Order: sequence, then structure tokens, then C-alpha cells
Amino acid sequence: MSDNAEGNSTRGRDETGEERADRMWGELIQEVRVAQTGVQILFGFLLTVAFTPHYERLGTVDHTIYIVTVVLGSTATGALIGPVSFHRIVAGRRIKPETVRWASRLTFAGLVLLLATMTSAVLLVLRVATDDDYVPYLVAGVLVWYLACWYGLPLYARRRHAGRD
Repeated sequence: MSDNAEGNSTRGRDETGEERADRMWGELIQEVRVAQTGVQILFGFLLTVAFTPHYERLGTVDHTIYIVTVVLGSTATGALIGPVSFHRIVAGRRIKPETVRWASRLTFAGLVLLLATMTSAVLLVLRVATDDDYVPYLVAGVLVWYLACWYGLPLYARRRHAGRD
């Protein structure tokens, strides 16, 4: 009988639910580390903007964009740090698979919020740097690029290789 007929090696790893949760937790934390660093640097930078002399000269629309960007950055930071706190609070309760699911959801929410934060920050910077009418098109292009890299390509690969599970 082949490995495929036995359901072993071609179907994936031979691991228990707990082993799978441990592996997935390790992978998730590595992903979160990358996103956390980026969002924390961006959020830290955003917090300093209000204390610069140029901030007072911004118009009402730019002030609003700034406030929205800071709130988005704050919520993204919270969502991306959330999995660490979640794990710490429930550690030892023997609910690792559930912890991985919740942490994964928080991470996904954090990535969506990070996408919005970065797009909003690009909009603000380009509006301040130039008054040209092409700024919305540049921001839309950046947003499309983020969507393609972060969601489009992974979803395409997922769909293309779905039959291999």
C-alpha cells in the first residue's frame, strides 16, 4: 500500500493536536515579531509628530488624518501584542489549540489595522509633502500593492494548492 493510501506522508505531518498547536504557536509568534517591530516603530514615530512645530500648521483635514492614523496605529499595536498577553494569561491551562486560534485572529486583525495605519500614514505624508492632485492615486497604488502582497498572493497560493491538503 502506498503512503497516500495509508494517509501518512502525503497528507502532512504526523503530529498530535498538542504538537501541532505547539508548532503553530511557534510559527505565529515568529510572524508576530516581524509585524510588531514594524507597527511599534511606525506608532512611535506617529506619536512624535504632534510635538513638532510643523504640526500646528496642518489643516483640519490633515489633523483629522493624523488622529485617525494614530488611533489605527494604537489599535494595530494592541492587536499585535495581544497574542503575547493572551498566551501569558492562559499558559498552563491546557488550551493551547484555542490559544493559537485566538492569537491567530488577533494577529490577522492587527495586520488589517496595520494595513490601514500604513495607508493612512502614506496619505498624510504625501498630503503634507505635496499638494498635487495625484496623491490619492499614489495612495491607492500603495494600498493595492499592500493588498496584493499581504492578501492577494497568499490567497492565490492557498486556492491554487487547496487540493493538496
